[in-house]
Amino acid sequence: MIFGLLVMMLVAAQFATGQTVDEVINKYIDSTGGKDKLNSIKSIYMEGTTQMMGNELTIRITKEQGKLSRTEFEMGGSTGFKLFTNKDAWLYIPMRSPSPVKLSDAAVASMQTELDIEGPLVDYVTKGHKAELVGKDTLNGNTCYKIKLTTATGKEIFFWIDSKTYLIDQTSQQSPAMGDGKMPITTITVYKDYSPVNGVMIPHTVDISGGRGMNGSTIFDKVDINIPVDPKLYQPQ
Repeated sequence: MIFGLLVMMLVAAQFATGQTVDEVINKYIDSTGGKDKLNSIKSIYMEGTTQMMGNELTIRITKEQGKLSRTEFEMGGSTGFKLFTNKDAWLYIPMRSPSPVKLSDAAVASMQTELDIEGPLVDYVTKGHKAELVGKDTLNGNTCYKIKLTTATGKEIFFWIDSKTYLIDQTSQQSPAMGDGKMPITTITVYKDYSPVNGVMIPHTVDISGGRGMNGSTIFDKVDINIPVDPKLYQPQ
């Protein structure tokens, strides 16, 4: 009994002397490029290929900080898209519907973090989020710090940050189902092949699992930061 108590005290002491959630997040920010660099990103454009419904498609992602997140994909000669703004959201999959489908208010609220190009961990307190260091976990042989972020709207996102590189290895989050908003979806995203773009470390391979119709690996061969955004991209067309 006494031995067990001593072991628990030693484990508690070791955990207490470990890194805090803010220390881990600050190292992540520094490894990604630094707060100034991340704060300076006003828009980003990413282009590559992805897997959807067993097919390889061209994908284009355009984001404007705090305002727009638009993902376009070419399907059978048509261009589908997932569009989020700070007001509404739309989904258009040519094979499923003849016109864009407006998503529920719950979906809009859930996906607002997609508008944050620098990521919700940066200045998370100012943004009204809460962060908690859950502990450590192992992913593909890598030791990671696991952080639970609760956004200002109550959404929970888990981050796995590599203990060596301090870059994000994986995230997990739950969102309403696209198109109906009835059944939640847990999406796991794995980030690989980081390389610098304008001094910011960007993952050029992103693997998604758990989502509906959006599973698979996306490889980006073009990434541009702070280029003008066409106002037409805000329209569901």
